[in-house]
Amino acid sequence: MTTPLDRLARLGLTLPAPPAPVAAFQPWVRIGDTVHTSGQIATVDGQLVAKGTLGAEVDVATGQEAARACALNVLAQLAAAAGSLDAIERLVKLTVFVASAPGFTDQPQVADGASQLLIDVLGEAGAHARSAVGVAALPLGTPVEIEAIALVRAG
Repeated sequence: MTTPLDRLARLGLTLPAPPAPVAAFQPWVRIGDTVHTSGQIATVDGQLVAKGTLGAEVDVATGQEAARACALNVLAQLAAAAGSLDAIERLVKLTVFVASAPGFTDQPQVADGASQLLIDVLGEAGAHARSAVGVAALPLGTPVEIEAIALVRAG
């Protein structure tokens, strides 16, 4: 049986350290077996993977890569909250915010970059409900920000 970390490695990825908050908030809150993550932006090693809005400075493929970076940061926060990726019982809901130029309507395709990675890593437990929302701007100029709700094992 493969683990989420095995599946990450098979994808050529490693779980990053959970990013520190950039303002006065907690990166995650756990209540019982439910974890809510704060919005995770598209950073790798503390650097934005892209900057700008979809439909203007950022194309859909780059937006999907930004969404994947956000998803990795969501996984890092969930692992910190639950103790490990193995303790994630079910990803319940993703909310994907996409910085969008006027008229841009491909938010779901951008969000698929994150959704597919989470399913690839968590398997059936990674299937989730989702909202993909276009917004005028996001923190630090990131093109994508993602928050998640997950059920985790007790302990």
